[in-house]
Amino acid sequence: MRADDGEDLLAGYVTGPAAATEATAVALARAESARVVVLVEGVSDQIAVETLAARRGRDLQAEHIVVLPVGGAHGVARHLRRFGPEGTGARLAGLCDAGEAHIVQRGLAAAGVGAPGSRAELGRLGFFVCVEDLEDELIRAAGPAQVTEVLAAHGDLGAFRTIQQQPAWRGRDEAAQLRRFFGAGSQRKLRYARLLTEAIALDRMPQPLTALLTAV
Repeated sequence: MRADDGEDLLAGYVTGPAAATEATAVALARAESARVVVLVEGVSDQIAVETLAARRGRDLQAEHIVVLPVGGAHGVARHLRRFGPEGTGARLAGLCDAGEAHIVQRGLAAAGVGAPGSRAELGRLGFFVCVEDLEDELIRAAGPAQVTEVLAAHGDLGAFRTIQQQPAWRGRDEAAQLRRFFGAGSQRKLRYARLLTEAIALDRMPQPLTALLTAV
């Protein structure tokens, strides 16, 4: 991996210890006048959504679509109120993890957007659920073999093999090992959100990610 590879991949994104709060602040400034506000949990989700949009030839900025990382599912409710029918009136959409879907459901109801009782109803409102999280979806869509090819191309395969040999992870499912690896570095999760979204064939993209961009 080139020394500047990580910086190149994350150009234009907030990184570092305060990334979660700073990324929200940056996106909020643009979201006030947006036609569509896409709520995602974190910066890695934002990167994946915007990377796939670019691959599909879309210019979200020109379409007045803002992807807003809310810093975790518990931040969704206040942003639904801020940009929903009682706020700016923007069209709303988003991604969430399976474990937080109930939080999004409550937030949509409280904001007067709708009262979804199932994932299908969430989808009709423009909100899509990842099985575990978006990293899990990307790993499964690519398959461990392609993921390790991407790791090798960017100089991280040796570090991944080291984690695989740790007593707590030795013999575990490779997809689980990969999720652990991506979550272990401060910028690794962000870089590989882009790298995997760029590597996976368009017809094999995770369904929640594809459905989101089709809905907005």
